[in-house]
Amino acid sequence: MIARILNSTLLPALTGLLISASALPALADEAAPPPALTAEPTRVLDRAGEQRLLSNKGLTLQWLDWNTRGTAYVRRDGDTLRLRGAQAEAGGPGRLFLDGTISEIGAGYFTFDGTIEITDTPDKGRSCKKTKTWHFAVTQNRNYYRLREFEWCDGLTDYIDIYF
Repeated sequence: MIARILNSTLLPALTGLLISASALPALADEAAPPPALTAEPTRVLDRAGEQRLLSNKGLTLQWLDWNTRGTAYVRRDGDTLRLRGAQAEAGGPGRLFLDGTISEIGAGYFTFDGTIEITDTPDKGRSCKKTKTWHFAVTQNRNYYRLREFEWCDGLTDYIDIYF
């Protein structure tokens, strides 16, 4: 009885799940990580601005919390500065994520080529993600760079600040 069930039901189903050995190299290629990013060297027009970014004191998105900062990690990769940052809502689902390269640093500004992603804030279910060239600047003698594209997603004003 058990053998009949195995032969008539389970074996055909299991056979359909098997992957031939010749298909494995193709699957391995699909799962391979993308090649390393290559970027143009960061154009540094202001050494003090470069130092502020390298020794920054974190970042915030106003929907999450202005008092508990996220992290902004700026590192050298040859002649290119890379920026990766994140902030998470304390006890909630809200998230901010940045990842990319800094293409230029000038007196009171920098440009960032990469992805900014905001999820589940200020409302659960909100999802904003865009990859492009972004502009951050210091205004009114503040101690942070503020993202200058305020309403880039869905009409809400998103203040993203990187402190120095």
